[in-house]
Amino acid sequence: MFKPSYDLSKTLLNHLTQIERLYGQLEALKIPQKLELNLERDNLIQSAYVSNSIEGNPLSHREVTNLLLSDRVAVNRDEKEVTNYFSILKSMPDFKAKSIDITLMNLFHKNLLTGVENKIAGQIRDKRVVVGKYLSKERSISSLEVKHEPPHHTPARITHTLDELFNWLVTEKEIPVVVKVGIFHHHFVFIHPYIDGNGRVCRLLSALLFLQNNYQINKYFVLDDYYDIDRYLYSDKLHTADKGDKTEWLEYFAEGVNFSLQAALSRVEDTLYKLKIEDRPTKKEKQVLEMIEKQPEIISHDVVLKLKISRQQAHNLLSSLVSKGFLEKLGKTKNSFYRLK
Repeated sequence: MFKPSYDLSKTLLNHLTQIERLYGQLEALKIPQKLELNLERDNLIQSAYVSNSIEGNPLSHREVTNLLLSDRVAVNRDEKEVTNYFSILKSMPDFKAKSIDITLMNLFHKNLLTGVENKIAGQIRDKRVVVGKYLSKERSISSLEVKHEPPHHTPARITHTLDELFNWLVTEKEIPVVVKVGIFHHHFVFIHPYIDGNGRVCRLLSALLFLQNNYQINKYFVLDDYYDIDRYLYSDKLHTADKGDKTEWLEYFAEGVNFSLQAALSRVEDTLYKLKIEDRPTKKEKQVLEMIEKQPEIISHDVVLKLKISRQQAHNLLSSLVSKGFLEKLGKTKNSFYRLK
């Protein structure tokens, strides 16, 4: 039976409190639908870029953005990694009601590595692997610094430990969502079920866990940004939990969620402020609003006479004030009139 060890330290609790406050502020913002869609698109692109970059994908952010927005077919391994990851992220809402289990995990892995490493796509490993980094360019065994060796190396044992983890996700209902996702994040990588793609599958499943627990990840924020600030620190903090106590890792993980939400809130507020500036009436539009304050309803001809402008200019001013939400238009074309909304 899987039973994680950790403490709800003061640091961790402070992060959890801050996370709830920030997420509440985000949800309270009245975000226009078009802006919401743009934010989600940008977050998906950013997540696809960073999560693959962490694993060594050489494509720049601009290259990833151009690739994903152009909808062109990926032509090499690096591009395929990014487009596969992006495709899974886009389909994430379709899996919200699905159980996170071996079948779903393998589906994500297969979709992630199809066209990249077809032989191992969706296949739990059947050989020993180690997690580490090479200390020299020669990439020889002697220069390999081993940071972690997974506990099991056969599909049967790996599947058994994963089943315990997935069962724990279902039965554990008391701990905070962020702590639950953080524990899952570490233990999945600790088990290391695949030869390649473990980190990306883990981050995809972590995103799905947030989504299933009503955190609108990708819509509002992405986690991968925080890991990309210092990839070695991310790896080091992750492996502090390998000996059993996950407290230090959970503090780091919660700090990352906190950071991502702060960045998302700032980004949304800045965008909304810019939209408000763009929606402010121009000098001519203010003159129209002054007119309508003196008479409840006006027609375009009133604006022509008062401001000594053409009918087309009057129409443009009134249409702009309608689109900015200051006026509403009533009646049919020839008999239409305007009043304050």
